[in-house]
Amino acid sequence: MRDFKKLEVWRRGHQLTLNVYEVTRTFPREELYGLTSQMRRASAAIPANVAEGCGRGSNADLARFLQIAFGSASELENHLFLARDLSFLQPADYEHLTGEVVEIQRMLASFIKSLKAFGNKTRKPDLDA
Repeated sequence: MRDFKKLEVWRRGHQLTLNVYEVTRTFPREELYGLTSQMRRASAAIPANVAEGCGRGSNADLARFLQIAFGSASELENHLFLARDLSFLQPADYEHLTGEVVEIQRMLASFIKSLKAFGNKTRKPDLDA
């Protein structure tokens, strides 16, 4: 088992979630159960899947949950684009959050690649992804 709190990708995902919660507080009230909820759910799913994968017994399981986290990051990226086009997000907030999402996606892809290269052994590669 790996301590997810020590992984940089988890810390970045957690901070992204806090930032998404902060910016969505200003969204229109009628979006509470729409775009606001979807963005919050997608952002929270990123570090949650990293954490769940760390609790699994194999590199293959961890890689699978990291791929799910990558999918959630892609979903969030789409929602940020929509929120910007609907003028719910300030351009600076959009740029900052999108930059964070892209960086997290890069980190996840690198981590997944390392796990696949290491193979499906029970011992985890020593990575600070």
